[in-house]
Parts: sequence; C-alpha cells; structure tokens
Amino acid sequence: MCGIAGVYRADDAPIFREVLLEMAGELRHRGPDGVGLYLDDDFGMVNTRLSIVDLAGGDQPIADEVGRYWAMQNGEIYNHVELREELQSCGHRFATTCDTEVLVHAFEEWGVGCLPKLNGDFAFAVWDRVTRELFLARDRFGVRPLFLADFGGDLSFASEAKALFRHPKSRRELDPLGLVETFTLWSVLPDRSAFGGICELPPAHFLRYGPGGLIEQRRWWDLAFVEAEARHTESTSDLASELRHLLSEATRLRLRADVPVGAYLSGGLDSSAIAALTQQLTTQKRRSFAVGFSDPRYDESDYQRRMARELGTKLSSVAVDGAAIAEAFPEVIRLAEKPLFRTAPAPLLRLSELVRQEGFKVVLTGEGADELFAGYNIFKEAQVRRFWAKQPHSKFRPLLLRRLYPYLARDPNRASQFLNHFFGQGLTDTDDPLYSHRIRFNNAARALRFLTPDVTDRAAHQGSSEARLLSQLPAAFDDFGDLGKAQYLEIHTFLSGYLLAAQGDRMLMSHSVEGRFPFLDYRVAEFAAKLPERLRLRGLREKYLLREAVKPLLPPEITRREKRPYRAPIQRAFIGPQAPAYVAELLEPRALEDAGLFNPEAVKRLRQKAERFAERPLGETDEMALVGVISTMLLHDQLVARPVLASPLKPGRIVEKTGRYEAVT
Repeated sequence: MCGIAGVYRADDAPIFREVLLEMAGELRHRGPDGVGLYLDDDFGMVNTRLSIVDLAGGDQPIADEVGRYWAMQNGEIYNHVELREELQSCGHRFATTCDTEVLVHAFEEWGVGCLPKLNGDFAFAVWDRVTRELFLARDRFGVRPLFLADFGGDLSFASEAKALFRHPKSRRELDPLGLVETFTLWSVLPDRSAFGGICELPPAHFLRYGPGGLIEQRRWWDLAFVEAEARHTESTSDLASELRHLLSEATRLRLRADVPVGAYLSGGLDSSAIAALTQQLTTQKRRSFAVGFSDPRYDESDYQRRMARELGTKLSSVAVDGAAIAEAFPEVIRLAEKPLFRTAPAPLLRLSELVRQEGFKVVLTGEGADELFAGYNIFKEAQVRRFWAKQPHSKFRPLLLRRLYPYLARDPNRASQFLNHFFGQGLTDTDDPLYSHRIRFNNAARALRFLTPDVTDRAAHQGSSEARLLSQLPAAFDDFGDLGKAQYLEIHTFLSGYLLAAQGDRMLMSHSVEGRFPFLDYRVAEFAAKLPERLRLRGLREKYLLREAVKPLLPPEITRREKRPYRAPIQRAFIGPQAPAYVAELLEPRALEDAGLFNPEAVKRLRQKAERFAERPLGETDEMALVGVISTMLLHDQLVARPVLASPLKPGRIVEKTGRYEAVT
C-alpha cells in the first residue's frame, strides 16, 4: 500500500523534479516508510511507500532485470507467490520478494494480458523506456484510487486529487457536474471527480499513453450477473461449501504480509465471518478492532464483544459521539476529496487511528458482502415494489414494506399515506433500467434545490447524470435478472464511488493502514453473480447462501441477525449548543455567497428547521442535504479557496541504472 504520482510532459522538456516531490508530500500519509523517485527526461514518477511485503527490499519504483520496464503500485498483488513461481518457470529472475517486482515481470511477460492473472487491489504504473509508453491500470472494484488530469498537455496521475494540484498548470475548482451527480447519485460517476479537469481512471480499466498522446483506454473486467431465467442444479449445501472455501482462500491470500494483520469487527455477519476465518487460518491469536457509539441507536458493542469472546480475540474499540464526529469531519472531507451525504466515515477515521496506535498496518474487513449477496434494503424495496406493481391498487402488498421499516407499523394511517406517496413513485415503471434505485436518486435529488442556478445550469451543459449512468451500463445489462440489475447499479454507483473511497481507502490511509476485503476477491464476486437470485435474496431474507456458508463459523445470534445498516449521528453533530464553530462560519450567508455554490436563503431555512427540531430527528432528505451542504463547503474551503499545502518530500540514496532512480527508506 502506497501513494503514487507521475507526470508525462507534453514536450521534450525534462520533468520537474521538485513538482514530483511536492506531489509526494501530499501523499505522505499513504506511505510514511520511504520515498522513491524515477526520472527519465520528459517522464517522471514518485512513490511514497507503506512497507508491508519485503520490508527491506521492496523500494519502488522497481525495474525488470535489464531496466526496460519500471513499475510502482498502490496496493497489493495477493497471489504474488504463485505468480512468481510461474514467471520463474518462464525464465524471469527476481532480486526481491516484494509483489511489485512480480508485477513488473508479469507485465514484461504478458503485457495487458497480465491483468486477469492478478488477484489484488491495486492502482499501478509501468513505464517502458524503449517505447516511451506509460501503462496505468486499476483493480476490478476500484479499491485503490487513481486520478488523472491533463494540464497544458501534460498527463498527470496520482493516488489523490490533492497531489495533482501541485502541477503548476493546475486549477483549483469544483466541478458543477460532479456536484450535481453527488447530489443525485450519492457519488460522482467514476470517470469524473469533484474537481474540474480531474477524473478518475474507472475501476477495472487500463490506459496506455505514449509520445503522441492517448493510445488506448478500456475496461478489462466486468461483473456479469446471471440471467433471470437461468437454472442451477447444484444443491444449496454444495454451493454453501463452495462459497465457504472461496472465502477461506480469499482470506488466506489477504493474510499475506510481513507485518501483523488485524480485522475489523462490527458485530454483523460479514466482518464476523472474516474475523472467524482469520482465526481458523492461523495458530496466532489475531487482534480485532471496533467502533462504538454513545448513542444506543447506532451502537453494536454488545455483538462486537460477544463475537470477540467467541473467537478468543483481543478486541480494541473506540467510542464516538456527535461531538467527536463533528470534530473529525473537516479532516474527513479533506481526505475524502468529495462531498458526502453521511457522517459515517468520521468514526472510521478514529478507528484507523486506533489501529495504527496499536501497531498495525493491515486490517481485513467485510466490505462487499452486501453488494454481492443482496444485503441492503434497497434490494428488498425493489422486490416488494415489483410485487406490488403487479397489483398496484392492492392495499396489502405495500404493507410488506413494514417488515423493512418497522416504524411504519406504529402509525398505520400515516404509514398508508407514506407508502403510497413515497414508495409508490413510478411504481409500474418496471421496465425502467434504474427502477431499483429510482426512489433513492429522486430522494437525493431534492437536495439540488440548495445549489445555485449557476451551478445546475453549468452542470446541465456538461451532460445529464442519468444519461451518463445509463451509457456506462454494460451491453448485457438488460439480460441480468431484476436483482442483478439492482446489484450492478449499487456496485457501480455506491460501492466504488462512495463506500470503498470515503469509508474505506481514505479513512484507512489517513493513518497509513491498508484495508483488505476478502469478499471482493474476484472469484468470490463471480461466484456470487452466478448464483440464482433466490440464493442471494430469498423472499425478504438477505444474503441467504452467505448465511448458510458461514453457519459453521459463527454463533447463531450472529448468523440470524437482521442486517443493521452502519450509520452515524448527523443532526446532533452539527446542530445545537455543542455544534462546532466551523458550521456557523461555513453556513453564514456571506461565506455561501463567496463560494457561489449554494442559495444562502435556502440554506438558512434548512438550518433553522434543523435547530427547531433539534430534539427530534430531521427527515432523511433534510439530514442528507445538511451534510451535503456542510461537506461541500468544507471541500471548497480546504482544497479550493484556502488550501494548506504539504511540504515536499526528499529522496535519499541514488542508484544508477538505465534510468535514474532515487529512494529513501
């Protein structure tokens, strides 16, 4: 796990060494253990290293035997041991045991064809000194970030957008379309970012760039869900055994490290299963880490302690409240580099701090299970609504939604009106490719009313969020089952754009901790996508086969638990006498006018409403809007209007090869 950055000049002028070191300074938190700099006339790249595999010999960038190919990566190739053996049989010689050297030889041997062979989470760069071609690639689910920009013809890339701002031709501005997409889809689609002129290389894509510019950019992998009418003959018990084996193998690979490996333990099914597998695969007593809340509505500490006792693992936890969330939120936004609708990343920032304080650089977590095995209510909602749509005038079919939201049963009269008004939107439009997510998108889009007309008009001239999303769906999307369509949309918009970024990579790497996600092993993902829909979601029972697979590993109270979404306090963090001073400063009319992003009068009404209902919860859309406005203003303040620049990093020893490489350990 590291930070990477580089620049390919548009002309033959030598690369500016100082700029690369400034870019490295912005990535210091991603790799505090060393800095590597490679310069080759009009191309240069820099790496900040977090040493996990081959602590002494894994400096990056690293070359093949003759110095033609130079590679560096952010992330890990988990099957590097097996690939090393295969490459050695092809005649390749290795000087280290690090996975990045395996990567450079794999590219030398197979070129683009190496990508399907890699089981890992990575964003990497390979420089070919002979053809002067740059190759960039990103892992299947976009676990590791990679941003791109064209500044005056120079192609720049980096693990975080803030590093790209160190290019002398860069400009700091928020992208109107990026804001509108966030306020509609919950995240920016993966071919753009929150910043004008900066985009992400989408997950599972590679890019080739040479002296004449862009050569090729395309997707190299995708997840295809089973067709609705597909039939399977395997028994449920056999499929559960196969899934358990795949998860065990995925976990085994992700335990490979030359440093201690811990696990997150939320108290839910997914993280508990991974923690149990880690214990099963080693004789050592593993460490586990958890976050708790002072507010019992969010707290799962009892289940966390129960699972830790069951595993015999030492559990370290951190407890947070609204004040702690508010205090951490500016740093959350600076790290996330995007507006947010939730405060959920803030406790995870505190958790990664605890992990690092305890001496750990690597943790395994349960992310990905809900997307792959239909764990979220959004999948159940769509299933109930499709059932309701067959008899749209039925009084009884919509009542199934009370099973998802028990609070609806407390006031039957209000519930009936709410069900028809809210969940009945577009009820019979079942041919809509976005049917499963239409309510979420419409609900989120209510926050667009807080943006200024200038922002929304400029975004409209750049394109339609919905049209862009539809254009990025695979050709086979219509053949997916209804559940498969919903899952694909969730992976494409929420998992990659929000969960793995804002709650995953950025909060972990803030304290130089690498997160590893066994459920996102491509073999587990492809297995899940081929399952009959009834084994992912049986009636309204989520993750059916996964529960069957992990039953032998977990106590019954864990396998039988209903899915509890991870949430964190919002209203109590930002409203009331304990609210931090920055909230009032950012939402002050003059500050809003200067930023030019939000309608001051509309924001004033929202804030007054939140203060009026300080002792009662706001509606979900108002809470989302409140967080959206605060987070966007923080983003503008910290990374656009008044950025705090990191100090450049300095490489040390010099090694002369066919190119010039400088590193410090």
